Amino acid sequence: MRLPLASLFLIAFSFSTFAKPDRPNILFLFCDDHATQAISAYGGALAELAPTPNIDRIAKEGMLFRKCYVTNSICGPSRAVVLTGKYSHLNGFRNNGDSFDGSQQTAPKLLQKAGYQTSIVGKWHLKSTPTGFDHFEVLKGQGQYYNPMLLTNGKQVKHTGYTTDIITDQTLKWLEQRDPDKPFFLMSQHKAPHGRWEPALRHLEWLDDVEVPEPSTLFDDYSGRSNAAPGHEMGIADHMGKPRLMIEYSSKLTPEQFGVFDGHFRPRNEAFLAARLEGKDKTRWHYQRYIKNYLRCVKAVDENVGRLLAYLDEQGLTENTVVIYSSDQGFYLGEHGWFDKRWMYEESFRTPLIVRWPGTVKPNTVNQTDLVSNLDFASTFLDIAKTEIPGDLQGRSLLPVWKGITPDDWRSSHYYHYYESGGHGVPLHFGVTDGHYKLIRFPEEHLDTWELYDLDSDPEELESRYGDPEMEEIQKGLQEELARLQGRYEVPAE
Repeated sequence: MRLPLASLFLIAFSFSTFAKPDRPNILFLFCDDHATQAISAYGGALAELAPTPNIDRIAKEGMLFRKCYVTNSICGPSRAVVLTGKYSHLNGFRNNGDSFDGSQQTAPKLLQKAGYQTSIVGKWHLKSTPTGFDHFEVLKGQGQYYNPMLLTNGKQVKHTGYTTDIITDQTLKWLEQRDPDKPFFLMSQHKAPHGRWEPALRHLEWLDDVEVPEPSTLFDDYSGRSNAAPGHEMGIADHMGKPRLMIEYSSKLTPEQFGVFDGHFRPRNEAFLAARLEGKDKTRWHYQRYIKNYLRCVKAVDENVGRLLAYLDEQGLTENTVVIYSSDQGFYLGEHGWFDKRWMYEESFRTPLIVRWPGTVKPNTVNQTDLVSNLDFASTFLDIAKTEIPGDLQGRSLLPVWKGITPDDWRSSHYYHYYESGGHGVPLHFGVTDGHYKLIRFPEEHLDTWELYDLDSDPEELESRYGDPEMEEIQKGLQEELARLQGRYEVPAE
């Protein structure tokens, strides 16, 4: 029996309206310097004090990774790796002084060709103009926490307000204006919680009456290791400076904003300066000021993640949108007496990765053991979109792991290489880990040394075992693996 034309139209309309499209949307939420220690889903000393309920929701409804490692723990190079799926020496962006070659192959370009709408809103930090995006609104350089200028499709557009909120405002605006008949790839990327840490006005008083627990290594003396770490210039005690301590402000505030902001910090700063603290007392004051402002910036990020998740719910997009939360690297929240990143030590080497994909990723799961990396993100984006993954990408799609099936040939080790020698006193270094042991090489002439850590027995990496006879076999094996990976990834010789 033939159905009337009107009935056929109704069936077709119903299918197109309610059936789950073949290719999902991808929402990539990316922060700058967001340590796993400051996400309550990861647990730890800050979890109850400074919860992140909206980021935690992604973990509750998806999968959290405990061993997601970066290839190069610094902002711009990490972003270049995410876009290209290639190590720094191949994508051409080794340190923050470089400029990204926008003519090269990137995941957004390949997704564009596959029919995806592509957009980036927020922090770019790669100097060159974004390519591969149908729409871009990016901060100039690092950007500032208040009243940012966003380079919007080539035009400078000034905004008034708190940058974390504005990035989300503009993200939502693009979502409202997109073509609803095409899948989207959207990178919503925050400046926060990168320094210098200026909280939203609404959060200035939060944590004021709380003493944040100090990390056990706040007063680390760096004994038991090589002479690399003692040369740092990232100490909470000596290197933070007035702008990072909010004794001086970085953003260009409006008079109204300045009145509230300065009204909060000035009396507290005057009391600190008048006290003339020294030694550990001074370090402890620095730590409390730093960590509270950092956590306040994270709180605004979490609130804005909640806004985006709510939008997906309201628009019926939740079921067919892959949500990925990550950061360009980890960060030191006082561990070893430090702020900043760069080192191959765990706090900066490890980055958050939390994913949600209803019907594909099992809710409330934690991947404890698989070694995954930002090197894998580009391949994963393309695999989600059912698009061919070029053979020159050096990472692998995470989809099998997301589905709970780790391939037999999944990586058992991970290679790291940091190039920005001297930044914050951190020397050039490279190394390898298998998740249990870590070997680091500091090749520069003034150091020319190695370190080896047993992560299972020494998770804080306080004692290098390099040259220990008991570790001879492990040391030799890691050195061989290091050479193998350098060959595989086409790393130029020293």
